[in-house]
Amino acid sequence: MKIFRSFEEAGMIRNPVVTTGSFDGVHIGHKTILNRLKMLAEKYNGESVLITFHPHPRKVLYPETSGKNLKLISSQEEKLFLLRKAGLDNVIIIEFTKEFSKTTSEQFVRDYLHGKLNARVVVAGFNHHFGFNKEGDYKQLWTLRKKYGFEAEEIPEQEVQHETVSSTKIRQALNEGYIQRANAYLDHYYIVMGIPAKSSYSNPEFPLKFLSIPVTEESKLLPSAGIYAVSLETGSGIIKGMAITYGLPYESREVLIHIFDNEPCPEDSRCVVLFHKKIHGAVNLLDFSASAPRLRASMNEISELIY
Repeated sequence: MKIFRSFEEAGMIRNPVVTTGSFDGVHIGHKTILNRLKMLAEKYNGESVLITFHPHPRKVLYPETSGKNLKLISSQEEKLFLLRKAGLDNVIIIEFTKEFSKTTSEQFVRDYLHGKLNARVVVAGFNHHFGFNKEGDYKQLWTLRKKYGFEAEEIPEQEVQHETVSSTKIRQALNEGYIQRANAYLDHYYIVMGIPAKSSYSNPEFPLKFLSIPVTEESKLLPSAGIYAVSLETGSGIIKGMAITYGLPYESREVLIHIFDNEPCPEDSRCVVLFHKKIHGAVNLLDFSASAPRLRASMNEISELIY
């Protein structure tokens, strides 16, 4: 997958089949769109293209209201990792500014989709809006397609267990600790990417070794405080483990990992933590007498899980 930071950097892309959006989490609805992009790219001997934005538009447009405390399912690095796994050919990351937000929907089509990319096909998700004040939609794309020489296609609403999938619902599930529900909406395991290091936490009465994975992107959403069954995807394979989020004294931005089966600790090399299931609620690691029974019970339960 090729990554570009501007339309100028992208240059000429062969018969671009294009969609736009934040694609936070790269969930099952996003994957439906990406799969259609790939099919159309093959049909037209072209390449699939996602135009996405950073920072998230709500953080720029509504910094004191809806964007102030907005947490995202994926960091920028995680989103690119998931897009690559989904088979996307090209992603163009546009810096979203207040000035750019004033671009009307037809200006966006004329100047960027047509003028910069010469899009062959433009694909829009159900109820997708774009341009100044979200004035653009699929109906407008359909109207403009002949004027600017592209095909337009709409992807219908995607549902999981009769519930419409949205990034908002996934964030809610993560906040409430319903990791398996979030995974169903995502159509993959919720992930945290980072470089593990030895944790400073230790207790001679319960000598568990922990790795600490710092979460450096401030807007990255972590699941609710608790103990989780996880696996670590490293360069040498998949390792089974236990994760602790927000457990005291680790209310800062990090995830603690304990690895099972005496596997070597993948320190100082980037890994992907895949969250499978929430086992127990929050723990206070400073209060050993209270946390030890819960940690032991969690370890026993996780060791018996097949995943």
